[in-house]
Amino acid sequence: MKIGILGGTFNPVHFGHLLLAEGVRTNLSLDKIIFVPANFPPHKKNGDIAVAILRLKMVKLAVSGNPDFLVSDIEIRRKGVSFTIDTLKALKKKFNQSDELFFIIGSDELKDLDSWRDINLIRKTVKFVVVARPGCDLSNMTGEIIQTDVKTLDISGYAIRERIRNNESIRYLLPDAVNKFIAKRGLYSK
Repeated sequence: MKIGILGGTFNPVHFGHLLLAEGVRTNLSLDKIIFVPANFPPHKKNGDIAVAILRLKMVKLAVSGNPDFLVSDIEIRRKGVSFTIDTLKALKKKFNQSDELFFIIGSDELKDLDSWRDINLIRKTVKFVVVARPGCDLSNMTGEIIQTDVKTLDISGYAIRERIRNNESIRYLLPDAVNKFIAKRGLYSK
């Protein structure tokens, strides 16, 4: 099997994430995409991040009904800061040795790859799939990286959280089930 892995904070998950995942799955003929919400992302400050278990529930709501999308709680169960290498080692144990893992990142993350913990081992474990983001030049990419063009939406979790704080509608930015979940729990309103 060819399995894509899309990690992130998903704070909250939105149609941009879903469209990106579906585009990569289709372009590379992947069998599944696994969404992996981070417990505590090592490169982000946690001041504006919803509790991990709530972000996990939102991702599950967002992908329900799509048999090609799965959700893993591996980083949340592990507790503490999430490092990609630890997640990949654990996921690798769940699949056959012949399964190929494709780790999906945005082109804006390329510049930081060398700072990732155990990056050389990560490169041996997965194939990186890079999705171009506006303003990122991919002409000088090096290493075993697959570039794919995917139509994306200009939506960000930050913009959604700002809209909520400003009492503006977030309808059509994320699945209705996620919108209702956020409203019911009063997430991001402060």
